[in-house]
Amino acid sequence: MGTYYQVTYADSRQRPFKEAIDELLVELNQEVSTYIDTATITVFNRAARGIPLDYNPRGEDIAHDNQHLLQNFQAAKSISARTQGAFDPTVMPLVNYWGFGYTEKRKVTRVDSARIDSLQRLVGMENIFVRNDSLIKTYPGVQLDFSAIAKGYGVDQIAAFLETEGVRNFYVEIGGEVVAKGKSPRGDNWRIGISDPREGAGLQDIQTAVPLVDRALATSGNYRNVYEVNGQKYSHTINPVTGFPERSRLLSASVFAPDCMTADAYATACMVAGTEQALAFAKNNPEIEVYLIISTEDGGLDVRYSEGIAPFFN
Repeated sequence: MGTYYQVTYADSRQRPFKEAIDELLVELNQEVSTYIDTATITVFNRAARGIPLDYNPRGEDIAHDNQHLLQNFQAAKSISARTQGAFDPTVMPLVNYWGFGYTEKRKVTRVDSARIDSLQRLVGMENIFVRNDSLIKTYPGVQLDFSAIAKGYGVDQIAAFLETEGVRNFYVEIGGEVVAKGKSPRGDNWRIGISDPREGAGLQDIQTAVPLVDRALATSGNYRNVYEVNGQKYSHTINPVTGFPERSRLLSASVFAPDCMTADAYATACMVAGTEQALAFAKNNPEIEVYLIISTEDGGLDVRYSEGIAPFFN
């Protein structure tokens, strides 16, 4: 996943779970990582029409169910519909074009609008479907990118593993996406920091800290993975509708949800859709809450959040 993970838990039997968690994450990556040549998602992206769902990414002559890939796909399809396409993992060809994908990291110094229009024809969850035990694409160039949902899914998988082992108090984080259950080692609620999104802010600089009680939290932002060409900044959040990196005053979106996969995907959808639509997502979906950090015209920061988390800040 190109990032770190952290797990803190209380276990009266002092059992070490690192090896089991590592194995779980390796298995997940074998199905959904676009940076692994033999991963199921990579083989699908390179295929002309699709792949059988029993493809084994380990190369063994044994059928494999690819449940991690399927669960990410099914959740992505549902959230894409609920966000009117603001979240869409078929945006992969455009992510690669702008230099933020698994292909060569490069700056786009001259925008080719015709090329962008061509790639946009490949974008849309309707271009991928399951049929006769295969994952099928409508056009050869259609690709999937689960980088905005799979980290959250991985957090959920680790949390589920700990719960099956009888662990009730734990904190799981993969690259900033979090699930917290029970109590912290101090005996109180877990408190999670939301990063300061201003340019020049360090990784440890926090805008605010919030309690997280048996919930997930994921944050997406346009303040680190960016590049500049001729004074124009381009961020890694690509709008599936326009084909261009999204530009707005919304600097970061943090989403609270029952599970981290949902929080992760909605955080990206919020960054694509913008402040007002992000607040509408929360209003129309009682399971989520949003905390938004917006830049002001004078260079300062403004904060807006949905009603359900107002008590945290009042």
